[in-house]
Amino acid sequence: MTSDDTTLDASAPWLEVDALIDDPRTRIVVCCGSGGVGKTTTAAALGVRAAERGRKVVVLTIDPARRLAQSMGISELDNVPRRVKGVDETAGGELHAMMLDMKRTFDEIVEGHADAERARAILENPFYQSLSAGFAGTQEYMAMEKLGQLRAGDDWDLIVVDTPPSRSALDFLDAPKRLGSFLDGKFIRVLMAPAKVGGRAGMKFLNVGMSMMTGTLSKLMGGQLLRDVQTFVAAMDTMFGGFRTRADATYRLLQAPGTAFLVVAAPERDALREAAYFVERLAAEQMPLAGLVLNRVHGSGAAQLSAERALAAAEALTEDFADRAPEDAEPPQEPYDDLNSPSSEAGSSSAENLEPDGIVDLAGGKTGSRTPGGSSPAAAEQAASPPASAAQLAAGLLRLHAERMQVLARERRTRDRFTALHPEVPVTEVGALPGDVHDLAGLRAIGDRLVLRPGKTEA
Repeated sequence: MTSDDTTLDASAPWLEVDALIDDPRTRIVVCCGSGGVGKTTTAAALGVRAAERGRKVVVLTIDPARRLAQSMGISELDNVPRRVKGVDETAGGELHAMMLDMKRTFDEIVEGHADAERARAILENPFYQSLSAGFAGTQEYMAMEKLGQLRAGDDWDLIVVDTPPSRSALDFLDAPKRLGSFLDGKFIRVLMAPAKVGGRAGMKFLNVGMSMMTGTLSKLMGGQLLRDVQTFVAAMDTMFGGFRTRADATYRLLQAPGTAFLVVAAPERDALREAAYFVERLAAEQMPLAGLVLNRVHGSGAAQLSAERALAAAEALTEDFADRAPEDAEPPQEPYDDLNSPSSEAGSSSAENLEPDGIVDLAGGKTGSRTPGGSSPAAAEQAASPPASAAQLAAGLLRLHAERMQVLARERRTRDRFTALHPEVPVTEVGALPGDVHDLAGLRAIGDRLVLRPGKTEA
C-alpha cells in the first residue's frame, strides 16, 4: 500500500450505516464531534436517508446555526417537529425536523409538573427567567429532557440528535448530573430552609445559621435577587426530585442498546484528537458507540499517479519547453496592424468607437484599445506574453495533482493514527463535495457517500 493510497486498511472495520438506520431496534442516533466538521449536515443526511428507506424520523438539532432548516427547505425550526416536504415517502417513511428551544422546554416542564398557580409563580419569577434562558448547562439538560419527551411519546421510529461541538457535547452527558447536583446541593438546601421552617422563624434560622453567607450573597447578588432565588426555590421544591429522576432515566436511555453514537470528524489532527477523546469518554460512560464518520475526505480519480511522479513529470515538461522555446516559439502577431483597415473585422468594430482624440476604450483598458501614444497597457501586456503551450498547461495540472495527492497522504496518516489507537471503532469515509450542501439533493448525495464502501466509486 503506497503513501498515496487513501482507502481504509483492511483491518479497519467498516461502518454499516444502512444496516444501522434500517435496524428497527435502533431508535436514537446521536451525532457528536468538534465544531465545523459537518455534524448538522450528517444528522440531516441520515434523517433523509432513513425516512426514504421507510422509517418515521425526527431530527433534533441543538446547534444554534440555521443550516439544518435551510438544507431541508424549512423557513424556520422551533421546538415543535415540522414535516419536511420533498422527501420520497413511497417506502412509508416520514421526516420531521425541530430545533431545541431550551426556555420553552423548561417552561413545558414547569407547566406539566406544577399546578396552574404555582406554575405561573415560577414562570414569572425573575431568577427562573434568567435560569431558563442561559444558566450554564441548561441547554444540554433541556436537550436531554426533549430527547426523553420524544422517546417517551413513541411517535417516531428513529430520533437523530445533532449536538453542539464536542466539548459542549460532553456537557450533553454531564448536564443532568451537574444540574441535579446543583438542585440537591447545600446552597439550594440553605435557600429552601426559610420556606420549610416558615415565616419569621425561618428567616431567623437563616440569619442565625448562615448570617455571614447571606450577608455576602446580599452584597454579591443584591437583596432583591436573593429574595427572587428564595421564592423560586420555594416554588420549585416539589419539582427538584423530578428533575433528577427524569435526567437519570434519559441517561439510562442513552446507554440502552437502542441508542447509537456517531462521532463525526474531519480528517484533520485537531478534529480527530477531539474524536478520540470522545470515543474514550463514551467507553468510560458505557455509551453505545456505532462508529466514526470521517467527513470531507479528499479523493482523486488518478490516485495511481503519486505526487513524486507527478512533480518529476512536471519538471521534465518545464525543462523541455525551456530548451525548445528559443527555436520553436513563433513571434507574437501584432493584433493591431490592420486596426484602421475597412476590410478588417476588428478594425471595423473598433472604428465605430473612435473619438476625435484617438482614444478608444481607454478607461476599460480593453484589448485593441489605443491611446494617443499607442496601445493601452492591457493590449501591450497581451502582445508581450505568448500563449501558454500544451506542455506548460500539462505541467501546471501535474503540480496541482501532486498537491492533491499530498493532501490525501496527510489525511490518511492522520486517520491511520486514530485507527491505530482505536482499531475496534468502525469507520466510514464521506468524500468531499465540490460545494456546500443547501438542499435535499445535497443531503441525499451525502447519504450516498455515507454508505459508499471503501475502494468503490459512485455510479
